[in-house]
Amino acid sequence: MSLLSGKHAVVFGVANDHSIAWAITQAFHREGAELALTYVGENIERRVRPLAEGLGVATVLPCDVSRDEDVAGTFETLRERWGRVDIVVHAVAFALRDELKGRFVDTSRAGFQLALDVSAYSLVSVARHAAPLMAAGSAVLTLSYFGAEKVVPHYNVMGVAKAALEACVRYLAFDLGPQGIRVNAVSAGPIRTLSSAGITGFKEMLHHHAERAPLRRNVHPDEVAQAALYLCSPLGSGVTGEVLHVDAGYNVVGM
Repeated sequence: MSLLSGKHAVVFGVANDHSIAWAITQAFHREGAELALTYVGENIERRVRPLAEGLGVATVLPCDVSRDEDVAGTFETLRERWGRVDIVVHAVAFALRDELKGRFVDTSRAGFQLALDVSAYSLVSVARHAAPLMAAGSAVLTLSYFGAEKVVPHYNVMGVAKAALEACVRYLAFDLGPQGIRVNAVSAGPIRTLSSAGITGFKEMLHHHAERAPLRRNVHPDEVAQAALYLCSPLGSGVTGEVLHVDAGYNVVGM
């Protein structure tokens, strides 16, 4: 039997066929999950719908995670179609491009608020609206990065947002644990995606990572997807509140 046979999973944050969220979607599909995808804006919709059609995913919904009414509407639709949700993948992050240049000390108030809202608070909103539809054994997963733990030049306010996100994982795991809902994060190494394109010096970041990680390489989205499958399937039934690094070991290196 497939690991996710009979499970209903909704994935927030598929941007294109190079995104980590798409790799996770494909892995879940291979393991038998029934899927729903969300998008924000027409540009993303044009990329997501053909991908969904290619996997036979019928449920593709608009959702701006910075709007609680959108999140509530998404889960109301899933309640009507499925009756329950077993897995939620939160792969959403955003910061203004100008905030990912120069010095963190120059971060604007508006830029800070936007990054924290979309990249961290949205997990809280998504989990709150999902929880009434989730039974014991269900799982919530989000995506982080090493910039939450240590300074990564030019990651700036996104590093602070990811740090907040990881703290949210722990607090949500505590709150939702009595319902049997697990909440975890995967901290992936640098991967070429639509969002990473906005980070100044990203090519140098990839090179630096590959030179210094114990495995002497970068990671592939499929490797992150395999970790997500572990955390969201019965294989990870005893794991919650964790941040699992999938970064070729880079996070263990001191100098």
